[in-house]
Amino acid sequence: MELPTPADLRERRNELGLTQSALADAAGVSQPLIARIEGGDVDPRLSTLRRIVNALDEAEGDIVRACDLMHEEVISVAPDDPIREAVRKMEDAAYSQLAVIKDGIPVGSISQSDLVHVDEDAKDEPIREHMSESFPTVSKEAKLEEVSNLLDHYKAVMVTEGGETLGIITEADIAARLS
Repeated sequence: MELPTPADLRERRNELGLTQSALADAAGVSQPLIARIEGGDVDPRLSTLRRIVNALDEAEGDIVRACDLMHEEVISVAPDDPIREAVRKMEDAAYSQLAVIKDGIPVGSISQSDLVHVDEDAKDEPIREHMSESFPTVSKEAKLEEVSNLLDHYKAVMVTEGGETLGIITEADIAARLS
């Protein structure tokens, strides 16, 4: 087991949005002790360090991450699929947009608004000729705040690992966690 350094403790506390006082209360120690440990001025006993790490672990359990929100089943189309396939899938799933995925990698998106000006003759054209940019991607460890900020500007967020698609998150997924 590798013990965290003072810098590791401070960084993790800050990532969790905890003050030194809040961490001290959760760990049952004093705020000045947390400050001295993080500053490297004091070397804590193992039992104290364990209480601090446990308090950080408990606080982290309250964090909502992309993997908690995503749908693993991603209804998508390929760039070479015909437009009519995108329309059919949108209608069947009652979605207004779809991810365009090639070999497991998000390469674009197609939405009803992309198709508004496509005439009847174009239904057999490949999606790549009408698709928009890909939805932004995040790792499965991305926090709710990061995903929410992206959804302020995009219709969906793709969850990927090593470029491969793991899932998708929409505003409806964020809203559903509140019900």
